[in-house]
Amino acid sequence: MIASAFVFALMGVGVKLASAHYGAGEIVLYRSLVALVLMAAVLRWRRVGWRTPVPAMHFWRSLIGTIALCLWFYAIGGLPLATAMTLNYMSSVWIALFLIGGAMLLPAPGSAAGGIDGRLVAAVLAGFAGVVLILRPTIERDQLWPGLIGLLSGLLAAVAYLQVTALGRVGEPGERVVLYFSATGVIAGGALAAASGGLHGHDLRGAALLLGIGVLATAGQLMMTRAYATGATLGIAALQYLGIVFGFVFGVALFDDPVTPMSLGGMALIIGAGVGATRLRGRTPAGGGAPTES
Repeated sequence: MIASAFVFALMGVGVKLASAHYGAGEIVLYRSLVALVLMAAVLRWRRVGWRTPVPAMHFWRSLIGTIALCLWFYAIGGLPLATAMTLNYMSSVWIALFLIGGAMLLPAPGSAAGGIDGRLVAAVLAGFAGVVLILRPTIERDQLWPGLIGLLSGLLAAVAYLQVTALGRVGEPGERVVLYFSATGVIAGGALAAASGGLHGHDLRGAALLLGIGVLATAGQLMMTRAYATGATLGIAALQYLGIVFGFVFGVALFDDPVTPMSLGGMALIIGAGVGATRLRGRTPAGGGAPTES
């Protein structure tokens, strides 16, 4: 998850640079198209078929994940970037709430808490507090609708991550999960691009940025899929916040973003939450609720 967060932060730099020339739909389209080609090649090389015994699970994971991605791009267009990112990173908080609710409704045998470690929940919430300190989100009165859309994108992203965990538990390879998600992204990105005026022409720099975004997105998605499929869900969710730290460092180094005591305190909270979640995960006994690799 740490490597995935770093790669996604690099991808964010590419998206910020590419957005000066391409629309959000085009970036989603090309990102997903590159991922689709790469995953098809990987599946062929590993001699893993496209056919899946759980097509319905892939359908809902891909559909919900793609909708979440499109809603996030919409929110970015109507909100300050800091606010949109904060709302999207609430996915980890939603995951914690979903798991706590599930544990209360269906407690594990012999455990009233259903196996949910309250310290991991605290790590997730501390990480989100760090995100807020770094990004300092604000919403004006006329931005309420984009704000609600951004909040919904985070909720749907949480559902998609839980579906990735479920797919890992039934033994679905991560490459196949990313393949179907990418195929859905191509369709959605193409539709968004067509609705917003079509495709722009390319120069060498633009084509290189789009290719780099696609490659980085594919690598990050694969690592994130493996993390959620084989790790403790809440611990992974807390580590996901490190993407904000990496993005903050890139913003300072490349785009002259300001450094404040509040942002440094937020980074410390995020790093502390990630380290704490990792240590707690290492102490989790076998059969403690984390999915295992098939």
